[in-house]
Amino acid sequence: MTFGFKYHLKIITLSMFLILLGCQLQEPAKNHGILFLDNRSEKLSINKSNKNDVIKILGQPHAKNFAEDDTWIYIERTLSKGKYHKLGRHELKTNNTLILNFDKYGILKTKDFYDKDDLNKIKFSKKTTDNDLSQKSFVESFLQSVKKKMYGSR
Repeated sequence: MTFGFKYHLKIITLSMFLILLGCQLQEPAKNHGILFLDNRSEKLSINKSNKNDVIKILGQPHAKNFAEDDTWIYIERTLSKGKYHKLGRHELKTNNTLILNFDKYGILKTKDFYDKDDLNKIKFSKKTTDNDLSQKSFVESFLQSVKKKMYGSR
């Protein structure tokens, strides 16, 4: 029995079709933080959940308040590749932040959830503070002024 070229071509195309059928067309995504933070935060109830419940559901917090351990912050961030018109640059899909406040007994008092749109509405101060510790020495400032004069004449 001899099989012809057409038979082999059909077998190859059928096998390629089955291989490609098994592939998923998912967007490549880079995740940082806790996935599905909004769904997990709904499981927490104010005045009923405590710190142990929160650790069971969400895990350890990404950040805590410096002065006291009563404010916990959780973050979820997902980046994905952009479309053709963005030339493959990363695009921010989700950027969620959950801020939990506890009382002195470890019971959840407030739960604030911010998504990407809410974070864009937050106003930040334009004020800056001067750092006296990192002031340049006389030699550094002199060399910088010479460099500025030298390159300024170009």
